Amino acid sequence: MFEGIELANPEYLWGLIALPLVIVWYVYKRKLQQARLTISSTKGFEGVRSNLAHFQPILFVFRISALALVVLALARPQTVDVSSRTKTNKGIDIVMAIDVSSSMLAQDLKPSRLNALKEVAADFIDDRQNDRIGLVVYAGESYTKTPITSDKRIVKNALRSIRYDGVINDGTAIGMGLATAVNRLKDSRAKSKVIILLTDGVNNSGFIEPKIAAELAVEFQIKTYTIGLGSNGTAKAPIGVLPNGKFQYGLTKVEIDEELLQSIADDTGGLYFRATDTKKLKDIYDEINKLEKTEVEEFKYYNYEEKYRILILIALGLLFMEWILKNTIFRSFI
Repeated sequence: MFEGIELANPEYLWGLIALPLVIVWYVYKRKLQQARLTISSTKGFEGVRSNLAHFQPILFVFRISALALVVLALARPQTVDVSSRTKTNKGIDIVMAIDVSSSMLAQDLKPSRLNALKEVAADFIDDRQNDRIGLVVYAGESYTKTPITSDKRIVKNALRSIRYDGVINDGTAIGMGLATAVNRLKDSRAKSKVIILLTDGVNNSGFIEPKIAAELAVEFQIKTYTIGLGSNGTAKAPIGVLPNGKFQYGLTKVEIDEELLQSIADDTGGLYFRATDTKKLKDIYDEINKLEKTEVEEFKYYNYEEKYRILILIALGLLFMEWILKNTIFRSFI
């Protein structure tokens, strides 16, 4: 009944302290006002009984209840309906360029580099509620998996569907992946444009040099964060295909062109990170999430509904009832 009710002036509730004092004073005065008659015999009053006098205190109950309601009304009980509207002051457009070469099936990150990346990237997408995100995948070639969009459901569905399927030639075309991501963002009107480029190898494919792609990112004021994915030393990765079509795994050397990735990040104003395990990869995405903050302004609207009026009406009703009873039924006792 009282859920969601607040008091605008709760200090008036101190007035309720006076009510017990008023009750004590009433009881004391009532005893003093009661007249006593001493007679030798009550035979003449036998058969004449009236309990009406016992109900006279109800007049005081009405009055004290009305007083309590007035005090509560002064405290102004009200319900508050709060609605909010958010305004994004500084939106960010983000393209995630993901290496999908066969080496991303390496198992130094569990269950594999690619699956670990998809899980961490999904959490990152969930955290970017006010931004637009797109996906670019690359191996020996590159293509846009999802254009930049604010529909996170579409982006996450596309991310889940990423796998190594041999549709594009194997290899690692870092320049192609970066250039495709730049092409997705170059016409964006967002105040901040970001590429997160992830690879586990060295540039060995494609017809666009990574340095040229980095220069394009600089020209269009696109910041690039680069991530080298893979443990130090060796990792269990595909080294061939078995007759049944499944990959044959063996230990291979982990080779990441960290110098190139550092250079791309430095040239575009971003940062380079190295992820040697799943936890480190998650920490990297958390760090990027903190670095790229979207400014959001929240407007709150308060709708107050006053509840004191009903208390005043009940108090007036009680006082009116007291006046009626005082001048009718209990008139002979006043």
